[in-house]
Amino acid sequence: SHHKKKFIPSSPCFSSQREGMSHCKVPALIEAQVEMGSVNELEHKSLFRREEDDSTQTKAASLMEQGSLSPSFHEHATKSPKNSVIKSIKIVILSNKLNLLLPFGPLAILVHYMVDSKGWVFLLSLIGITPLAERLGYATEQLAFYTGPTVGGLLNATFGNVTELIISIFALKNGMIRVVQQTLLGSILSNMLLVLGCAFFCGGLVFHQKDQVFDKGIAVVNSGLLLMAVMGILFPAVLYYTHSEVHTGSSELALSRFSSCIMLIAYAAYLFFQLKSQSSSYSRLEEEANQNEEASGEDEDPEISKWEAIIWLSILTAWVSLLSGYLVDAIEGASVSWNIPIAFISVILLPIVGNAAEHAGAIMFAMKDKLDLSLGVAIGSSIQISMFVVPFCVVIGWMMGEQMDLNFQLFETAMLFITVIVVAFFLQEGTSNYFKGLMLILCYLIVAASFFVHEDPHQG
Repeated sequence: SHHKKKFIPSSPCFSSQREGMSHCKVPALIEAQVEMGSVNELEHKSLFRREEDDSTQTKAASLMEQGSLSPSFHEHATKSPKNSVIKSIKIVILSNKLNLLLPFGPLAILVHYMVDSKGWVFLLSLIGITPLAERLGYATEQLAFYTGPTVGGLLNATFGNVTELIISIFALKNGMIRVVQQTLLGSILSNMLLVLGCAFFCGGLVFHQKDQVFDKGIAVVNSGLLLMAVMGILFPAVLYYTHSEVHTGSSELALSRFSSCIMLIAYAAYLFFQLKSQSSSYSRLEEEANQNEEASGEDEDPEISKWEAIIWLSILTAWVSLLSGYLVDAIEGASVSWNIPIAFISVILLPIVGNAAEHAGAIMFAMKDKLDLSLGVAIGSSIQISMFVVPFCVVIGWMMGEQMDLNFQLFETAMLFITVIVVAFFLQEGTSNYFKGLMLILCYLIVAASFFVHEDPHQG
């Protein structure tokens, strides 16, 4: 039979044939072996089926447990760490070397009450806020692990530039409208030229054999949004300088408030587009980032629990708010004692503090060849400020009774317009290298030098 032929070669009968035993003398042995072989085969099959059933059952059970949650979210939710208070403090406060600057905050308050030196209060407050801005970014990132991508995006939009927002609100309360305008303008310029330039430069040095590549489509959309923000800021200034207002003094303010509302709607639509309509391209970027992280062996689980992240966000925001009050109070005194224009302090020094977290993050991603993430940090932050924080400050000023408008004056508006055009040209190819990075950094040095020699006639 077919079975006999199949099993004879491996049977002991076949091997004993070599030792002189004839094949025909052991038919019973052969048949027994065949029967045993078929029984074993049946047993193996039934075991295999049982294992398959078990595995499908466990898969089904795990799917039922997960429900509508995504696998990554479920994984993070199950791995939520339960730290003690001391361990949580160690993770948030003691894990970062930049936090060595934290004592400068209380020192600034001490100097404010003991020594009447505005310059020192300003400098110490500035240094003290730097690590707080970075830790705010960290706490937001930790909270985003538990909220999923949609709410995580909104959290980043809110807390990503919370330092600039708090400083701006304090300056508005003091009636320092020009300081608000210049700080926010400086933050946009710093992100687009300095942060992006350093990311391109450092990434280009690490990967100097090739051009680094990023998503051209997303970069073009972002450039378009920045140009829309320039349009919103440019027209009130043009209206003012051409003396073509219908009602002198009030038309420019009315246009600013209307444009601000439109820009806020555009920003909300951009968030919806980014997180919902274009989720496929953004999830692809996320998958690539996750693959890179897995390849490099990094552990991307949250380090603190959801409630710890919320509590830390509240504490850090309150501390930033407190220091921002002292910082804003000391700006004018620092300008006089150091003999530096307020415009330079507002446009160059203040944004460097607020962008500390973005700066470090963008460079780190570029050096790991995750240029889409670097671009998301640098350009995304510029879009947040120009399309959300600036119009939001106009609306807040409106509610406070302050005449905050989008007329950033001719010098600043021209600076912003040229910067957006330059950056848009550098992004249009979809590639980057250290030369492009160096050019952006050098452009920022020109901007910094321009504000150092610029006397603002409208300062107040």
